[in-house]
Amino acid sequence: MQALAATGFARAAGGTTLRCMPARHTRSLLIVSLLAMPGALLFGQTDDDNLTEIKEVELEQVRQQISNLKKSMDRRAAERDEVTTELQAAEGEISEIRQNLRDLERQRQFTLGRKNKLQEQLADEQQRLERESGLLAAQVKAAYTSGSEDRIKLLLNQADPAALGRQLVYYRYLSEMRGANIDAVNAIIAELSELHDKVAAEDAGLERLAKRRYAELTALNSAQEQRKALLASLKSKIAQEGSEIERLAQQERDLARLIAELTSILSDYPISSEQPFSDLKGKLTWPIAGRLLHDYGQPRAGGVKWNGVVLAAPRGREVRAIYHGRVVFADWLTGLGLLVIVDHGEGFMTLYGYNETTLKTTGDWVAPGDVIATVGDSGGRQQSGLYFEIRQDTRPMNPRMWVSRQPKTGE
Repeated sequence: MQALAATGFARAAGGTTLRCMPARHTRSLLIVSLLAMPGALLFGQTDDDNLTEIKEVELEQVRQQISNLKKSMDRRAAERDEVTTELQAAEGEISEIRQNLRDLERQRQFTLGRKNKLQEQLADEQQRLERESGLLAAQVKAAYTSGSEDRIKLLLNQADPAALGRQLVYYRYLSEMRGANIDAVNAIIAELSELHDKVAAEDAGLERLAKRRYAELTALNSAQEQRKALLASLKSKIAQEGSEIERLAQQERDLARLIAELTSILSDYPISSEQPFSDLKGKLTWPIAGRLLHDYGQPRAGGVKWNGVVLAAPRGREVRAIYHGRVVFADWLTGLGLLVIVDHGEGFMTLYGYNETTLKTTGDWVAPGDVIATVGDSGGRQQSGLYFEIRQDTRPMNPRMWVSRQPKTGE
């Protein structure tokens, strides 16, 4: 919500739309507007509290509208093709499992890091124990070689008083040092015991994570087998009906309708940036590093053309937003699988399809280079890659006219 506050994603009382502008101007206008609101809204709350409540309510309303739109599209898709609906469910399950595996790996790395630090501490403490034990052994040896005389014998041997005094002082110093070393050794032993317990706990945690990972992998294998069967069924159906051209055309109509509806829903919430998207033509960076499989304008089937590009890339590679914007869609769509759409203002939207997982939700703000998804093969693809498209007011634009820079190594 901090990003929402920074860009003024709200409307004032009476339905008046506030343009996106610096937060200080938005806040001033909202304070004036809030003065017209019922007294119950004003008393007991700050202007910032009211601003946050308005944004939360409106953002939730937008999300609900988009969710209703998606459900409506799903119902129509189910009426047209039951197999595609089942494919959506299977790929949704695969995406969730892969996200769980991703989270488990992060937890494993974190736990492993803690265990390694504990083992380093354990090694340091063991070295300390060896040093303290060595000192204590040296003191015991010194006491033994000095004749092992106790204080009573020294007092009764009628030796020179001065020498006797010095020896008694030496004995006192030796006794204090020995006591201090014994305390230090005992403390180190106790700390070593505690560290061993902590390492054992981390090992137990790693074992639990391994079991959960195994369970997730088993579920993933099952879901992938189901997806494989559905793809075979879908391929057979297309071959029998000869409906590939119509399917592609219908997918394009669905996408165009989705973008048109999103544009209508978000018309009251414009986006502004320091530099408009239209000024960045030819200066943007590709969302991933990948090999071009299909180019904009290339034929697909029966005169249907690609409205974007398809970049081949390994599964799991991070997909990054190309510019500032707000996520307006992050869900499964027929033909494009798990799809993320980012609104950049001025009617410009970027689309990222075929993803394995989506890492942003509707309403999230993104900056250039933010990770929004991971590369996959959803949508019934046989090869992992990314579908990338740019649209302005529902019209597809050639991405190669806008994006020219390659991501940095490792992105």
